[in-house]
Amino acid sequence: MTGRDDDRRLEELVDGIVVLSSGDLSNRLEVSPARDGIDAVTTGINLLAEELQSMYEDMEVRVAERTALLEAAKAELRRVINTDELTGLASRSLLQEKVAEAVTGAGRGPQPALILLDLDSFRLINDSLGHAAGDAVLREAALRLGAAAGARHLIARLSGDEFAVLVVDQEPDAVLEIASRLSESLKDRIVAGGVAVALTAGTGVRLGEPGLSSEELIRDANIAMHEAKKRGRDTLLVFSAAMHEAAKQRVHLVAELRTALATDELELEYQPIMDLRTGTIAGTEALIRWRHPDLGLLAPDTFLDAADEAGLTVEIGHWVLRNAIAQTGRWKSDPGLPADFSTHINLSPADLHHVDLAPYVEDLLVRHGVEPRHISIEITETAIMRGGPEVAATMQSLNDLGVRIEIDDFGTGYSSISYLRTLPASQAKIDKSLLDGLTTDRQQETFVAAILQLIHSAGLGAVAEGIEDREQADRLRHLDCEFGQGYFFSRPLPVADMTDLLAHRDGAAA
Repeated sequence: MTGRDDDRRLEELVDGIVVLSSGDLSNRLEVSPARDGIDAVTTGINLLAEELQSMYEDMEVRVAERTALLEAAKAELRRVINTDELTGLASRSLLQEKVAEAVTGAGRGPQPALILLDLDSFRLINDSLGHAAGDAVLREAALRLGAAAGARHLIARLSGDEFAVLVVDQEPDAVLEIASRLSESLKDRIVAGGVAVALTAGTGVRLGEPGLSSEELIRDANIAMHEAKKRGRDTLLVFSAAMHEAAKQRVHLVAELRTALATDELELEYQPIMDLRTGTIAGTEALIRWRHPDLGLLAPDTFLDAADEAGLTVEIGHWVLRNAIAQTGRWKSDPGLPADFSTHINLSPADLHHVDLAPYVEDLLVRHGVEPRHISIEITETAIMRGGPEVAATMQSLNDLGVRIEIDDFGTGYSSISYLRTLPASQAKIDKSLLDGLTTDRQQETFVAAILQLIHSAGLGAVAEGIEDREQADRLRHLDCEFGQGYFFSRPLPVADMTDLLAHRDGAAA
């Protein structure tokens, strides 16, 4: 070949390499009949191009496979995020998304509404029958709620035993009818763990309004549901502006209560407990008060519910324990205490779920030189029955310590001899509501006598609260009730007045 031909072939070779480098790996360079050095390079480049093309095609396949796997993983993640694993219902995140879509897309017709349901006493099912039974109940509840809601409305499980239904394109009356139907669907007994259980729920409804945001719709339904739960079992409430205002006030109250804990605005008053047989002081009940800088002295029912919602219950319970035990220690030194005297301290279910409660009480007793028998812990009957194994263990630990356990509000809950005999309690306090009609209604007197017999048959002492006159005190003494407290004997007293009462009591100090 001539030199000119070689130059042309080299130019063609370079041009081919440029095409290949641009990404067109299907391009092949022509090999001449000469089979010389240029052709050897051309052949090598063609072989490299074929290898690169094969590698590229294989890479494309792998990328496609990886992309498909990634899309499948994203779809599965979306499914997990949008679906409640236990019940198969929509999740909280999907509900929030759909509520936002419904609110944004609402026209001038019926506005989206939201219904929230929280099962009553579901924890008792978990604690008594086990979590497997509890899960079975939740799955059955989900099926029933789904059937009652209908396919056109989104139903979601928000948390352990809380459900939500988003209702679209329905007038307010129809929304309320759906809410009632949802509540009723739960009431047929469900067999779980070999036991038939009946469910009820606290139900909150937020009817839609033009201009209402999705966040406000969810917030207001939640406010209505929590208000329904506070009113009692199987309650349905529709949100009102007053509820929102009350919720804002609770938030403000909680902020002030946090300050009160830090600045010693809380204080204790003490109501004497009398021995009805001898007329002497047998003890006192510590009752918390809040000396608010603007509102004056507040009773516990004005702030303890808000404290519970804000998670301050345990902190307040510890405050009461510290101060009541410290004061008992001071009374022991001056003016002295009767041998069987005890300071009664009320604790909430939240306090009793803390496993370190008994060691905390023991440390306070040692620090203030108080014997365990001089302290009684009052626990409501309902808290005991719903508390589960943690509460039972805490009660036993306190009892092992030597601290007395008293069942508060007895006669308003279960009042069963079978559980009374198994509790590490020494006394039961008869709820003051049972004293209504005690001296005027023979049937009520018979009922109170039966309650007292139940208490005594379990080997416990009895305390009656809310005694308002001598006739009630005499009748209770006649029925063999050992102890009593109420306005007939004394209102709750400041520390100084209670100290003075102890100093001038009948009998000698221990």
